[in-house]
Amino acid sequence: MRERLCSKVGCAREAVTTLTYDYPDQMAALGPLGLEVNPHAHDLCAIHTERLSVPKGWTVVRHETLRA
Repeated sequence: MRERLCSKVGCAREAVTTLTYDYPDQMAALGPLGLEVNPHAHDLCAIHTERLSVPKGWTVVRHETLRA
């Protein structure tokens, strides 16, 4: 399986999360890296995941992975 890279322009780091937007509800959902590439989602590296910002008034939902 090929490594997936961060979607941010100029970033060559490995993606660790997937970001999707729900424009009508003004919400961004950030979760574990999706199993498949989705053309409507953005894969982000750890640095860009940490730096994520959304427009004022938007909600960010962060889905955490379960840890044993």
